[in-house]
This record gives sequence, structure tokens and C-alpha cells, in this order.
Amino acid sequence: MGLGPGRLDCLTGQARQALEEAQAVVGYRTYLELAAPLLEGKQVVASAMTRELDRAGLALDLALRGQKVALVSSGDPGIYAMAAVVFELARSRGLDLGPGGLALEVVPGVPALAAAASLLGAPLSHDFACVSLSDRLTPWELIEKRLSLAAEADFVIVLYNPKSKGRAWQLGRACEIIAGKRSPQTPVGVVRKALRQGQSLEITDLAGAPRADIDMQTLLIVGNSQSFTYQGRLVTPRGYIDKYGEK
Repeated sequence: MGLGPGRLDCLTGQARQALEEAQAVVGYRTYLELAAPLLEGKQVVASAMTRELDRAGLALDLALRGQKVALVSSGDPGIYAMAAVVFELARSRGLDLGPGGLALEVVPGVPALAAAASLLGAPLSHDFACVSLSDRLTPWELIEKRLSLAAEADFVIVLYNPKSKGRAWQLGRACEIIAGKRSPQTPVGVVRKALRQGQSLEITDLAGAPRADIDMQTLLIVGNSQSFTYQGRLVTPRGYIDKYGEK
């Protein structure tokens, strides 16, 4: 299930109900802290970053013992998160997910890109692509290819996992690749901890983006050739005025 950005008022009703009904809650320690007020009286199992398989395996084990388990992710569980890990592990174990088998439900949450876009204005109003810059599970050569093709196709590009202590150069290279297909003045929104305590946002451009204050809790939205800034907001037009004119 997805916790959304982390603020409890951004938790969907379905997700809140899933937490209330859960007997055990499993997740990355930082994410569990976001939902702490809703976890009183439950078995809570926290683990460190990069232990995704362990968390998924434990959640499945608890569920197979008859417990109702919530495996939590920030944002949406199907976007760079735990849903696919659970399905992969279930397939690896040969678990039956049909009627009479293990009941597995994916409970959606507000994804980080939607939270960040809401703060910036309307940057995702036309076609967009999401690319994670983490090469922990994806070869960097493939990431570069995806960036290049997305930039060539003039997608708005959402960059997840842009920078960490162990990955300092990838963002600069990503901006360089995108700049090969569009203007260095292309607007870029930089949002850190969207809709969460400590939130910050900045609108810069493709040339300045690598120098912004960025970490793993930051998401960048790179505009397309039509994106513009207006009174501190980043907007990608859908094209209604160009086609129909102002009424």
C-alpha cells in the first residue's frame, strides 16, 4: 500500500482503512515513521534501505501465517516501489493468488510526481516520461538511452533518484544528455520532500539544475519545448489556446 507523500491528510481513504485493518505493518523505517500515529497496537517491522526483498519476503511469510499485513511504500506502491517486488517473489515461490489462495491487493497512493507537480503548477499536463537515475538495478547505459530517446521525443521528463552520496555525477550527465535535444534554458522544477515537513522547491533551467540542492528525496521535472514559467509556476500547456483560441 502507498502512504503518498507522507502527510496523513494526503493518505487516501482506502489506504487509511488498510492500515486500520492490518494486524502487522512492514516497511522501510523512514516510511513507517510517517504513519506512526496510525500504527499503535500493531506489530510493526522496520528495516533499512535496500532490503526490499527481505521486507517483501517477511510480509508474505506473515500473510501466509494468517495475518492481515500492510507492506508500506511512500508515494504509490506500483511506481518504483514494493508492489512489483511482492509479485516477483510470489511468482518465484509459486504462490497461488487466485480465489482460495493468498489475497494480495495493491492499494494506491498519491505518487511523488503528482505531489511535486501540484506544488510547481501544471508541468505534467502533456505527455511525460519517468526515468530513475539510480543504476543500482538498471545499467547506466540503458538509463542514458532512455533519457536520450525521451528528450528526442520531447516528453516532459520526471527524474527520480537524481543524486545520493554515492552517486554524484549522474544528474549532471543526465542534464547534458537532455540538453543535447533541447534548449539549456528549458525550465526545470526541483522539489524536495514534496508535501512533507522540510519541503523546498525551486524553478531553474536545464543548465542550472545540476547546481540545485538535490538529494534522494528530491524529484526533478524537466519541461518540454513548450513548457513555460509564469509567476513562479511551471506549466506545460496541453494546447487548447493554440487550437481554439481564447473565448
